[in-house]
Amino acid sequence: MIPLHLFCTLRNIAKGWRHRVICSAINFKARDCQYVRCCSTASGLGPFKTMEEILKRTVAPLPTYEMRDKSPPPPESSSVEFMHFYKGLEKEEKMDFLDKLSQDFGVDHKGVSELAGKVAETQLRDLATVLQVEDRLRYSLTPRYRQLLSHISRVEGGVKFLVDLRADVIEIISSKASESPHIRDLNGTLKGLLSEWFSVGLLRLERITWQSPCEILQKISQYEAVHPVRNWTDIKRRVGPYRRCYAFTHASMPGEPLVVLHVALTEDISNNIQAIVREFATLDSEEDVNKINSAVFYSISSTQAGLQGVELGNYLIKRVVRKLQGEFPHLSQFSSLSPIPGFCAWLQGLLGPQRKEGRGAGLLTEQEWREVEEATGARDTAADALRRLLAGGEWVRSERLARALEPALMRLCAWYLYGEKRRGYALNPVANFHLQNGATMWRLNWQADTSPRGVAGSCGVMVNYRYFLQETSANSAAYLQTKAVAASDQILGLVSQFQKNSKL
Repeated sequence: MIPLHLFCTLRNIAKGWRHRVICSAINFKARDCQYVRCCSTASGLGPFKTMEEILKRTVAPLPTYEMRDKSPPPPESSSVEFMHFYKGLEKEEKMDFLDKLSQDFGVDHKGVSELAGKVAETQLRDLATVLQVEDRLRYSLTPRYRQLLSHISRVEGGVKFLVDLRADVIEIISSKASESPHIRDLNGTLKGLLSEWFSVGLLRLERITWQSPCEILQKISQYEAVHPVRNWTDIKRRVGPYRRCYAFTHASMPGEPLVVLHVALTEDISNNIQAIVREFATLDSEEDVNKINSAVFYSISSTQAGLQGVELGNYLIKRVVRKLQGEFPHLSQFSSLSPIPGFCAWLQGLLGPQRKEGRGAGLLTEQEWREVEEATGARDTAADALRRLLAGGEWVRSERLARALEPALMRLCAWYLYGEKRRGYALNPVANFHLQNGATMWRLNWQADTSPRGVAGSCGVMVNYRYFLQETSANSAAYLQTKAVAASDQILGLVSQFQKNSKL
């Protein structure tokens, strides 16, 4: 089988793109040479030898309140110099650089304190005076570096640079490499700016087809985070008959899909992923509209780590629903077929502390524990045997073991999705995403993903989150405001079974 990237290269040549490829290569070499020169600057071979020097040169002072709309913008070269310097730093140097940027060029805390006092003093004066002092205070809360970030966004490649910069900041925070509150403030400032620049009104919905540029198809394949693309035939099928692939793009990041949604057009709501990613109609078949009654969202992937927390996926689903309704007016069933990452890890955590008890308190019934012992021939505790079974994943090949484990794993999984919380909301991130969107936790599906990844992550179980369009707004509001989860009778029945058996 020809690898995807080689196939795409051959297709480019076949379409007569040779000239474009050559020109791109020439431009890349020119940019590469320029980048090397800039790296020399960053490493101390140029005129700016230290981080302090580059920051003092590129981060302009915040204009006074009176001059905030009259000050000329800094030269574009300052933004370019900042970008090139940062790109030339090593990972540890980037953290030091961002720490200096956020701490030394942030908010003037002394000035804020003085203005806060003036706000308190003017509360008894006329409204116009109060509002003006409050506006001054609001302006003084602007970090000095915010102006630089805004100007970087206007330089070619600047928005992508800032998205990647925030990805670095997020990694620093999540890895606890720095506990600096200034870094967290920098993250909040970047998130606020990116949320404005990537608001839904500025995004373009693009359908990806086999005729899309090869570079886009490659990126769609590389970014697929839920069900990895195996080869070029696989990606061709995922954008072919009875399938749709949509992405949000942004004018400031051409050729970069921001979030990607894969949809299967089916007769009924699918209960397993094998039927979607492996059992296809022929690549050249014509779609029969009469066989399309359901739209199943089986994969949604965010491609830019720096856009974490910026709402994109929920808007993409809503836009795609409207798009599909325009194409298929009779289409009425919309559902996800979602993985359950973290379920196995959660279950292993429950089994771990209970090994000394011999039988995990209430996780399985006495009859179920006996069946596990008989099926495994375990000489030690059934809990240990079950832990090893789940860790290895070979149990899915045994019909006897699968039949013995199904009732217990289904009710445990239902509880994990419905009952396990983080700050009152669903612990599972995929569940939290769809419930925020107003979906109903509709159906658990046994042996829905028997791939090694599916078994290791969620014991092969998958879940449908059903989008009843007339109910999504009310469901979303109820979940966000009162943490109420909309769930079907099947889910609630399994949860009830868990509560009757569990002693947790």
